[in-house]
Amino acid sequence: MSISDVRIAPLTNEPSVNNNQKDNSDTCNHDAAIKALQAQFGGKLSTNLTVREQHGHTMTWLTNQPPDAVLTAQNKHDVAQAVAICNQYKMPVIAFGVGSSLEGQLNAPYGGLCIDMHELDAIVQVNNEDLTVTVQPGVTREQLNHYLRDTGLFFPIDPGANASIGGMVATRASGTNAVRYGTMKDVVLALEVVTASGDIIRTGTRAKKSAAGYDLTRLMIGSEGTLGIVTEVTLKLFGINECIGSGLCHFPTIEDACQAVMLTIQMCLPIARIELLDALQVKACNQYANLDLVETPTLFVEFHGTEAGVCEQAQTFTDIIEEFGGTDFVWDTNEAERKRLWQARHNAYHASSALRPEAKALSTDACVPISRLAECVSATAKDIEDAGMIGPIVGHVGDGNFHVLLLVDTDNPEEVAKAEDIIGRLAIRAIEMDGTCTGEHGIGQGKQKYMQQEHGNALGMMQAIKSALDPNNILNPGKIWP
Repeated sequence: MSISDVRIAPLTNEPSVNNNQKDNSDTCNHDAAIKALQAQFGGKLSTNLTVREQHGHTMTWLTNQPPDAVLTAQNKHDVAQAVAICNQYKMPVIAFGVGSSLEGQLNAPYGGLCIDMHELDAIVQVNNEDLTVTVQPGVTREQLNHYLRDTGLFFPIDPGANASIGGMVATRASGTNAVRYGTMKDVVLALEVVTASGDIIRTGTRAKKSAAGYDLTRLMIGSEGTLGIVTEVTLKLFGINECIGSGLCHFPTIEDACQAVMLTIQMCLPIARIELLDALQVKACNQYANLDLVETPTLFVEFHGTEAGVCEQAQTFTDIIEEFGGTDFVWDTNEAERKRLWQARHNAYHASSALRPEAKALSTDACVPISRLAECVSATAKDIEDAGMIGPIVGHVGDGNFHVLLLVDTDNPEEVAKAEDIIGRLAIRAIEMDGTCTGEHGIGQGKQKYMQQEHGNALGMMQAIKSALDPNNILNPGKIWP
């Protein structure tokens, strides 16, 4: 299938069900399930509409689809008992962290029970010698690093939002540090998981590797709550570097910036962060954060290591960018300046949204091999320009991942159609470049239509795993599968 041939299905508020997916609304008794849950949990369970809508929201333009009830779990046994009851009555269960997912993963298209995990926020054990930590799923990444601040260790996965660790496991999150430290699949050692039957299992140990049996840990990571609900996570930690240097540089075009990134990676420069902001995104950051950056394609970079090592990395990077017209490269090891710089990057979503406050923001992402990055980003930028849309581009380009934030008047059918076309063309283009339709946002409800093209016959195996582990299809139904 070529880009010109693809037909983009309209974004819809109705759940999509195929023959491999049961429609739970026809097979379960929600009223009886809720009565059983009320008897078990009392005041921990809420059926208040406002609370339900707060837990049925999504950071996309998909319509809010609230659950029938919300349980505030206080321990893993609450989770296990609730799932067992729901399984008995064939009622859907959706786990909720802090609500920062972007593709409708938290919506309840068939109603059901939302289990709010925010009170499971204990840091269970830090093992300094082994560089590991075990946490409950409601712990957020900022909370964890604040707790670790005096240990000399840190947790590197940084998706921007202050996401919960459980949610980051569910969506296989990554972020600005991924080029050096990897994604969640690289730093999770073991999980404790509640299965669809309400059993509690462990998927690994604190050992750094294992050759014993199937890798159930990696199976759960990125499953978006469709195979189990995480109640404990054991993570790798890393030592805080002696020296950290951050800086930025400007380029004439997006393609020049991407070519500089590609050469940086190919030369094996151990760069920790390398982020691309297009001219419009820089303008948005200037306005939002009162900065005075040159409004042209810009790379934000960060180097980790010894003082001598950071200086050497910065000099090598200077030599690289000069080949592609990079200018005004300045870097500093000052912590306050570094935090100011990266805070502007992390506020990119809010900064972009402020460019057109009356519109809704639709954030989408894709990831391609680094050798195809310049081509993919440039073609996407041209699509946005040709459509006359506002869509800043920002990305963790060191691993070929970038994001587009389209600002859309959802009451204007012409704008909606243009946005759908841009998203569809990007997804198909990335897949045809041997990439993926999503590097870190996940599938949820929003990108189901691309799963068949990306995975082919392997999709049937995924669905077989789902059916085997969740025969009643209660775990976050209506997600991932087209």
